[in-house]
Amino acid sequence: MGEYGVAPGQCVAIIWDSSSPVEALKDLVDKIQALVGANNRVFVENINQLSQSAHRESSFDVILSGVVPGSTAQHSAEVLAEIARILKPGGRVLLKEPVVTESGKNSRIKTAAKLPTALTLSGLVGVKELQKEALTPEEAQSVQEHLGYQGNDLLIVQIEGRKPNFEVGSSSQLKLSFSKKPGPSGKPSVDPATAKLWTLSANDMNDEEMDLLDSDELLDSEDLKKPDPSSLRAPSCKDMGKKKACKNCTCGLAEELEQEKKSSQPKSACGNCYLGDAFRCASCPYLGMPAFKPGEKILLKENQLHDA
Repeated sequence: MGEYGVAPGQCVAIIWDSSSPVEALKDLVDKIQALVGANNRVFVENINQLSQSAHRESSFDVILSGVVPGSTAQHSAEVLAEIARILKPGGRVLLKEPVVTESGKNSRIKTAAKLPTALTLSGLVGVKELQKEALTPEEAQSVQEHLGYQGNDLLIVQIEGRKPNFEVGSSSQLKLSFSKKPGPSGKPSVDPATAKLWTLSANDMNDEEMDLLDSDELLDSEDLKKPDPSSLRAPSCKDMGKKKACKNCTCGLAEELEQEKKSSQPKSACGNCYLGDAFRCASCPYLGMPAFKPGEKILLKENQLHDA
């Protein structure tokens, strides 16, 4: 196993964020590529575009996130859930993240105690802390710039976890028997004390000490009013603040988004499309094209016009 627990022939994903220095990212990709071999089995994904990368379930043996030197990536619950989804059963994830020693000072930064819990809740097992150390001056400056935190109680934690050795959603039949021994009549026997407890007799209904509620008294005048039809109409996707249209959308949001997509120009979401395929997201419109200079005008075919 290599420095990052990577073995030859494995499929590896490296997840980076805007705080990751470009040169350090390149060096890490080259190092991991040398460990796994020359079969181009190293994928690079931006943490903010991970859920849109369209990777299939159980795609990677190892996922490295936030391990780029100088990176101060924060892993949300959505990111951790996506990592667990694309990790193979038994696969390993290694991540680094800045944490605080006390809660309440910055809601964006987890405490050292909450980070392992977050990995466990995402579906990973065998979660354990490997290393905890103080931030370098460069990392402290990065936290201040990207997370807006200036406290002196920050630490960098390196932690790992594994995906269980079964696929998400898999099932197994349990051999359990709840049958009871039949009585003389062939039917399951019933405990007389239990039967008496759940039996309501006529004498119980005539008990003067028992107060029965009139169901009509439970309704007031407001409950008897006929509702306004407009209040029963489901709100549209746009009224609910949704950015994506529902399946079989009928409110017009799907057509509006489609029109915006046709009229918009491709825009890089990660800012590293010019570096080449090794640094491009899976949905990048520049995939397959050679590296180019930042700001250089690139002509794309009409079937390539989609957001990176």
